[in-house]
Formats: sequence, C-alpha cells, structure tokens
Amino acid sequence: MTRIAVLGWGSLIWDPQDLPIQREWFKDGPLIQVEFMRQSRNKRITLVLNKDTPPVRSLWAVMDCTDLKVAMKALRKREGCSATDIHSWPDGNGLSDPIHDLDVWAQSRSIEAVIWTGLPPRFNEENGTTPTDDQVVRHLDGLLGTERDNAEGYVRKAPRQIDTPYRRKIEASLGWTYQGDS
Repeated sequence: MTRIAVLGWGSLIWDPQDLPIQREWFKDGPLIQVEFMRQSRNKRITLVLNKDTPPVRSLWAVMDCTDLKVAMKALRKREGCSATDIHSWPDGNGLSDPIHDLDVWAQSRSIEAVIWTGLPPRFNEENGTTPTDDQVVRHLDGLLGTERDNAEGYVRKAPRQIDTPYRRKIEASLGWTYQGDS
C-alpha cells in the first residue's frame, strides 16, 4: 500500500469537494514558492507555483487511496484541469517545480508519493503571463458584485501561512485580511 500525500496552498484546503483525503490538512508541508498570479475563469486571482517568489510552508493531507493514478485522477477532477497540470513525486512531471527538498520532507513522514497541481500564471486570458502586484490589485479592485465577493473570499480564506508579497500588497491596498473559513 502506497501512502500518498497531496499538497495544497489555496482553495483545495477549505473546499476539497470530493477529493478523497483523510480528515485534516497538516500545516508542516514542504517549502514552496507560490504567489497570487493566476486569473481564474471567474475573475479571482488564485495561487500558483512561481519560482521567483519567496518560499512559504505548504499544507498537506493524506489521500484516502493508495493508487497513484487514482489519486492523480481525483485531484485532476477536483481542479478541473488537464492531466499535464497534475504533478507527482517521485517519478512524475513537475520535479522542477519550486518545491524545496520534497524527497527529504516526504521520506521523513513515511510518504511514498506526493501529488500537487501545477497550473501556470495567467492574466488577461493568457497562460504564462505573470502579472505584477499592481496589476493584481487593480484587477481585484475593479471587480464588482459576486465576482468581487468571490475574489475577496479566496484571498481571505487562503491559509495564513501562505504569506506572500502579493498577499501583503492586496491586504494593504484592499484590506482583504485573513479570515479563515468564516
């Protein structure tokens, strides 16, 4: 039986939907480099891996399945993305992602496989386009109604330990401070 962990840093934490994980998210995941750099279909700005940002501590959960392909398929379904956007360790794609000492971290927790989502930055409908913090704040500040509420909710619910430069700029400019699940 393979013990599989899934890494999280955004909505996966507070809204896992049907992702088969065991009870809780642990706060001592490997160091990762993430930032608020992906404009989603519903106009939120979401967290994605980015090698040009300072590292923060990720969260992780144990998958409630022991087959790596099944776990990856479940994560892909939850994320609504392509198979190439689901990364894995030790033998999958994404090993160049900005995740620090993943092998040491996993082995110290008796984890045999790790999966995560590796979507690229996106802004103004262009994958790979990395927005500046000012562009992100202007975009968020220009949202109205439900789009603004959803975008604000994402920022406020992002785990407190995901303390990034863009988050600090959003908090200072818009007052969207951490509120957890409330």
